[in-house]
Order: sequence, then structure tokens, then C-alpha cells
Amino acid sequence: MADVDLSKGGRVQVGIVVRDLDPMVAFYRDVLGFEPLEDVDVPGGGVLKRFALGGAGLKLLHIGRTPPAANPPGGPAGGASGLRYVTVVVETVAGTVARCVAAGHAVPVPTFEFSPGVPVAMVEDPEGNWVELIEPHP
Repeated sequence: MADVDLSKGGRVQVGIVVRDLDPMVAFYRDVLGFEPLEDVDVPGGGVLKRFALGGAGLKLLHIGRTPPAANPPGGPAGGASGLRYVTVVVETVAGTVARCVAAGHAVPVPTFEFSPGVPVAMVEDPEGNWVELIEPHP
């Protein structure tokens, strides 16, 4: 298998179509610590903001107009199938949750132990997408 340039987002990249780009960029860049890569202009007046975190990539796509529909609220239990949350391994769940709260983001699932010594929490980005936070196994 060919080498992958991780600075370009790695082998797995998640794309999120956004309604309001600036708050989403601030959340993933400033609160969760994703590293910005280059922006890409999209035909029709849109823009794709690319980010990397470890060996994974995130793409925030604003298509130049506000989409008429959004994901239903409630994360995995929101009554819809499809991509309902993404998991991000963070240095500390407690510290990341504190940054989310300080920035005004909801924490629908407070920190709990998934298994002994492995804290997990779920936070919401500005558009209601759920992000599971987990620490590396000790």
C-alpha cells in the first residue's frame, strides 16, 4: 500500500456539510485542536475547510448557500440512521469538556467510564453534531 501524507488528512476523512462555517471552524480548530490545512474553493461559491488531527482528516463544506434541511437533533438516539457521531481521541476528556463548556457548547452525555480508566463524554458542535471524546487506553 502506498505511503499516505498525513499532513493531507490521512486515509480516513470525515466531511460535514455546514450551515454556518465560522462557528464550526472555531469549534473544531480552537476547542478540539484540529490543525488547519489548505482551503479549497468549491464551484458555486462554496468553500471546503480541511483539517487534520493525528492520522485522520476533517472537511467542513459550506456549499455557498444554507442547506434547507439539517440532521435531526439527539445524536445516536435522535431517530435517524446514518452518520450520527464521530469519535475523537483527546489528551484529556475532562479538559476538552471544560473547553467545550467554556465556549458554550452542549455536553449531552457527561463524562463516564466506558471501561475502567477510560473516560468518555459526548459534546455537540455548533450545529448539533455529536462528537464522542475518549482518552487513549492507559
